[in-house]
Amino acid sequence: MLGLILLAAILGLGLFMRASARAVWAMLGLVWLALIIAHLPVQGLAPLGQTLGGTLAGWLGLGLLAALVLAYRAMLRAIRARAVETTVAPAKPGQFSGAELDRYARHIMLREIGGPGQKKLKSAKVLVIGAGGLGSPVLLYLAAAGVGRIGVVDDDVVSNSNLQRQVIHRDADIGLPKVFSAQKAITALNPHIELLPYQRRLSAQDAPNLIAGYDLVIDGTDNFETRSLVNAACVAEGKPLISGAISQWEGQLSLYDPAHDAPCYACIFPQAPAPGLAPSCAEAGVVGALPGVVGAMMAAEAIKEITGAGQSARGRLMIYDALWGESRQITIRRDPDCAICAAPKV
Repeated sequence: MLGLILLAAILGLGLFMRASARAVWAMLGLVWLALIIAHLPVQGLAPLGQTLGGTLAGWLGLGLLAALVLAYRAMLRAIRARAVETTVAPAKPGQFSGAELDRYARHIMLREIGGPGQKKLKSAKVLVIGAGGLGSPVLLYLAAAGVGRIGVVDDDVVSNSNLQRQVIHRDADIGLPKVFSAQKAITALNPHIELLPYQRRLSAQDAPNLIAGYDLVIDGTDNFETRSLVNAACVAEGKPLISGAISQWEGQLSLYDPAHDAPCYACIFPQAPAPGLAPSCAEAGVVGALPGVVGAMMAAEAIKEITGAGQSARGRLMIYDALWGESRQITIRRDPDCAICAAPKV
């Protein structure tokens, strides 16, 4: 029929000229209206209607079908717009969006955390030193828990040998600075938090200023010099420090906080271990799952510290032996003669 051919020609011409959908629909609507008029029972229009083909009822039915399609598309657009608004619209300061409430519902159900505890997590600022074996699970679980601002310090790049245990990085990230690889993973995991990457090797000059901007510091580095530097800066700034270490099958962690009468790291480890006594993972090896276990424990202690839930790890050195499946704790106390945290003698 000539009428259908005319409609198809207008549609094809609109697509060829890349006209807007609104313009194409407007042209089709005008032609459809002309077809309706041509088929009206008016004297003199009958020959034109016969030439164009179809019937008045048929063209009216086609118009109704097109109107239903347009109405259905408009309804879908409205639903999508409402869904996007509900999902990504930023919450008011200090409040949770609907998406955040759903995300953190299992936390909020816990009586030890609840809404007030989750709000503390949202407003917390945690600095993670190291984005390696321990830093990977720490960062992932803190981000998943909803810690509002997380800083990560590391000067290394992702290598193939890291991927056996540093689960925040992917094969495609090889050669990328670890802080940016971590940032990419964290942003994909939880877009409601802020992650600040610091691609640098922490020094005695910048450590105090950097640590001063955070509420809690978590150290997952693998060398005594950096641990001692971080500890000294935390003591100077009065910040609690969760520090962990791993080697082969065994890991340990504690919360060091002399500002609340707990020992600092130097109270327990005042001197560097003798060469060969505490080899690094690169030297002695490490089972891949061990940093996941110890790192998750460190993240749990951080969540407890922020929300005030449960018993703090202050004054307790927790040791986990993966080879024998054993855990034990050692009570630790401040050293009154500690070179880092002891009060000056009068």
